Amino acid sequence: MTARVPALIVHGGAGADPAEGRDELRNGIREAVLAGWVRLTAGGTALDAVESAVRSLEAHPRFNAGRGAVLNAAGEIELDAAIMEGDRLRCGAVGAVTRIAHPVTLARKVLEDGRHVLLVGDGALAFARQAGMPECDPAELITERQRRRYLERAAPGTVGAVALDLRGTIAAATSTGGTAGKLPGRVGDSALIGCGTYAESALGGVSCTGDGEAIIRAVLGRRALDALKALNDPAHAAQVAADVLVQEGGGQGGLILLDWRGRVGWAHSTPLMPIGWISPAHPDPIIPF
Repeated sequence: MTARVPALIVHGGAGADPAEGRDELRNGIREAVLAGWVRLTAGGTALDAVESAVRSLEAHPRFNAGRGAVLNAAGEIELDAAIMEGDRLRCGAVGAVTRIAHPVTLARKVLEDGRHVLLVGDGALAFARQAGMPECDPAELITERQRRRYLERAAPGTVGAVALDLRGTIAAATSTGGTAGKLPGRVGDSALIGCGTYAESALGGVSCTGDGEAIIRAVLGRRALDALKALNDPAHAAQVAADVLVQEGGGQGGLILLDWRGRVGWAHSTPLMPIGWISPAHPDPIIPF
């Protein structure tokens, strides 16, 4: 690919509560943007950048991914994640994962292994052990906030990132705890390539968030890039995709887009979707919420 100006955009989920601590959300988004940007400006790949950004959000207790994820109907945490590199459409994903604090890193190991795209449940955990990934006590991932909200069936949320590196490669990653009160074993859109996550370096990358079943029905990630190709405007394409989610998918949510030029776009149908982005023209993260 031709050399490009790097860029990075991240989101913290379309289920964010606008009444709860925007400053904490902004700080978490800023930390994630800077974590990814450090990798890009040091010559790292787009995959490095989105993994680092998403790992930062997985470690933050206010986001529905990793530590701080919502609880399923059994009162447990099961995590989904995917990562994709747009040059050769390499991708990896995991679903219904337990005992792993950073499922985005496990998804990258699936990508690099190359034999499969999606591993779930006990098979994903066995692969993690073979790959030497550290395990954690599942209780370490449960926050008091999510324990309190367990019976409230809180709105769904997700975290994600899309990056363009100096080589012109685009990568996208998404990670989530899913929907509060979901049935054990449920896998949502985040782990499904073309639904919650997609990247194609000649066009762009996308990470989606919201009602997972609706995003799956609409195949929203791929549809968003089709809109980007037709409209050549990330902001317009993102809004079109958000409308598709509501009108055809029958659900609520949002998405972030980054095109091959480094232009960003985002849209959501929910009250709040924390996002942040950065580029050489804007070296301090833009946090527009």
